[in-house]
Amino acid sequence: MKTTNFDIERIDQETISTLGQYTFPQVLSKQAEHMGAKIAIREKAYGVWQTFSWQDYLQYTRNVALGLISLGTKRGDNVGLILNNHPEWLFAELGAQSIGAVTVPLFASAVDKESVAALNLKYIIVQDQQQVDKLLSYKKELSFVERLIYVDPTGMRTYRNNPWLISFAELVKLGEEMNCDQPDLFNKELWKGKPNDIALMLMTSGTTGDPKIVMFSYENFLEMAQQWLEIASIGIGDNWISITPTAWVVEQVWGVGIILSGGMVMNFPETFETVVEDFREIGPTVIVTSSEFWEDLASTIRFKISDAGFIKQGLYYWSQKVGEAVVDLESEKKSIPTGLKLMKWVAARLVSRPLLDRVGCLGLRSAYTGGHPISPDVIRFFRANGLNLKQCYGMTEAGGIFQVHSDDEVKPETVGKSLSRTEIRITDEQEILVKSKSVFAGYYPNPEETSKVLKDGWYHTGDAGYLDDDGHLIIIGRKENIMRTREDEVFSPDFIEPRLKFSPYIKEAVIWGDGQPYLTAFINIDFGNVGNWAASHKIPYTTYTDLTQQPVVEEMIQGEVREVNAQLSKTMQVKKIILLYKLLDADEDELTRTGKVRRKFVFTQYKNLVDAMYGDKSELAVKGQIRYTDGHVGFIETTVKILTI
Repeated sequence: MKTTNFDIERIDQETISTLGQYTFPQVLSKQAEHMGAKIAIREKAYGVWQTFSWQDYLQYTRNVALGLISLGTKRGDNVGLILNNHPEWLFAELGAQSIGAVTVPLFASAVDKESVAALNLKYIIVQDQQQVDKLLSYKKELSFVERLIYVDPTGMRTYRNNPWLISFAELVKLGEEMNCDQPDLFNKELWKGKPNDIALMLMTSGTTGDPKIVMFSYENFLEMAQQWLEIASIGIGDNWISITPTAWVVEQVWGVGIILSGGMVMNFPETFETVVEDFREIGPTVIVTSSEFWEDLASTIRFKISDAGFIKQGLYYWSQKVGEAVVDLESEKKSIPTGLKLMKWVAARLVSRPLLDRVGCLGLRSAYTGGHPISPDVIRFFRANGLNLKQCYGMTEAGGIFQVHSDDEVKPETVGKSLSRTEIRITDEQEILVKSKSVFAGYYPNPEETSKVLKDGWYHTGDAGYLDDDGHLIIIGRKENIMRTREDEVFSPDFIEPRLKFSPYIKEAVIWGDGQPYLTAFINIDFGNVGNWAASHKIPYTTYTDLTQQPVVEEMIQGEVREVNAQLSKTMQVKKIILLYKLLDADEDELTRTGKVRRKFVFTQYKNLVDAMYGDKSELAVKGQIRYTDGHVGFIETTVKILTI
């Protein structure tokens, strides 16, 4: 495994510097010409890795492009993509863009007739029967959608005579036929594209309100790709594994921008359940994924260790202590004593490397966490175990991640420094502004909303932060989420919540206290870890709700919150909590599609529970809606306890 910059075969600097002159499909054309039969894409199916060369990649893209032309797609049409992590996503996206269409990747669970209408989608490419059925139920309201194209034919046999539908395989065949009839058409359309053309549109997470539709040019994303290729330890043939939603800006920037431009290999695991196994087989070089992924992985590891034998536990805790001592010295730029270096070497061989191999992360050269804030404890935890995990910061409108640590300067409590051609500025009100060629082209179709946040080239993020003495950015939180207690003491929920979620038993935490005498919190327990803990302690339970109401579980979670309180100033300590009777759910608008809490919505939904924590009640009867795993909705009547810390 290559592990040093010296061993990395990079795209040459001259090529990197010219990226801004092209579109994504034009970059693909050049890569296919240069790298030909080398592997561009792998997909695991039925336990076997199947490969696509750069030439194959271009061929499928060409066939999709010409197939769309044969259906009537025109330059400037909006093409919706409701696709999972499979090669067809890339073929569809670059195929549509090759002929000047604008692609609109969407989260599958967020699709409704209103979103399709707002986006003016003329053609929609979907994954399977589930999405077909959903859109067929809106058929009368979607008369402007000309064709619906499905990838997976499973269950589609009875739909064969529906003229609105066509399979992806048929689309490719149409493209092959058109290529035989007009062999020059694809290249003619391909090279009409300009770098400042709108390439795609993405929806924001909608944390603070309704999601917005963000327009990006090719230049926006290729500028971001160029900046990353200049600083990151990645090179030709390095592996990326695609596990985050295709509609997330990070997956788009990397999967379509950086990997394409850098000559990396895109790998698609067979299923979400096989990700760890597929990780180990592929040995990805780099990963950027949500903080929830790392929080869940840290929780799983810590819980498994707590359930291990005495000797294994002892070795692990010794190794962790050694690793944390090294991490702290490195972040303070202090030298590491020889004895500590030796212990770290021993700990790596005995504990850290086998552990990272077990979870599929041993081959990672760099790992990054993005999305919502993450506890510095999570960063320290993984770095102590030898994983080069770094916190970073970005926004959809800024073209993805633009703040990141360099390998030799990692401070877990910060999000590092800006990429080379990205500027940031902190206003007098502590708002973070960002300026670069990667900043979005505007909101669709809303120039008024665009003008509110994009001024003189500076994007106003709405986040508050400051720079430390080393020039690292420290995020305080969303400006509108910064709160004051009744005594006018300032606190940020974004600072406290990630620290609570570092507990292996806490899945989600939502802090309250604006204008109140003290802080309170809603807690979602981690059903898997707490359930296993309960089983090991011989505590019977039936459902998630029942588990939250077990006295010993309540006491255990209170202890976890007290541990966090001990690390916080008195102002930020949580005084009361409620263990919510249900998990917060994106399908009920309580979370965004990327897992962020929609605080205002949750406050409105559960205001009676928030108010109860500031009264003299010790419990409260509630009747609430609950969505079960099979999708049906029911109601639950229960009593929640207000627990004092």
